[in-house]
Amino acid sequence: MTLQALVWDVDGTLAETEDCGHLVAFNRAFEELGLSWRWDAVLYGELLRVTGGKERLLAWWRRVDPQSAATPAAAATVRRLHELKTAHYLALLDSGAIALRPGVQRLLEEAVAQGLRLAIATTTTLDNVTRLLEVSLGAAGAGLFELIGAGDVVPHKKPAPDIYHWVLQRLALPADACLAIEDSAAGARAAQSAGLPVIVTRSRYTAGEDVGAVLADLDGLG
Repeated sequence: MTLQALVWDVDGTLAETEDCGHLVAFNRAFEELGLSWRWDAVLYGELLRVTGGKERLLAWWRRVDPQSAATPAAAATVRRLHELKTAHYLALLDSGAIALRPGVQRLLEEAVAQGLRLAIATTTTLDNVTRLLEVSLGAAGAGLFELIGAGDVVPHKKPAPDIYHWVLQRLALPADACLAIEDSAAGARAAQSAGLPVIVTRSRYTAGEDVGAVLADLDGLG
């Protein structure tokens, strides 16, 4: 089957968003809501095993205070925390604190020049994705991608294959006509479970992960 589309992950793949972006934003959200929680880089690396920001928050809450996490009000608190965290993250993007990883823009431009279709399959929110693309690539950045599968558009996040099935259905392409570009074991499993071949470009937080048998296991795209 001829390659027709590249399907990109975002966090850690398009950009090193976690340590200088999401981690900072989570801690600012905790402070804004008056919580004593503080995540350092090591703890955050552990928490990244839980995909999805709201899911990560709830997993942490259940760990440190399971009784409070089980109350009816917990879901609303998690939603509010995530809203605050997203606002702080977008502000960090606007400040220029986060940039595309080396080689990403070149590969995107070369793919478009070769007539390949571009799509995104991520667990992060749509606002996070579009702002990153606009800040990094200009106002037309998001327009490079024919399709953006993001956030809660599917019920189960990576390593479940749901987001890749969602993208494939809307691209109307078979899995073997697409190439997934991921940075983590969870992302690689999600893509492979949907039938896509995978290239892994390891990020700071995934350098030691076992990504299994992938098409290529790289330390970057530069």
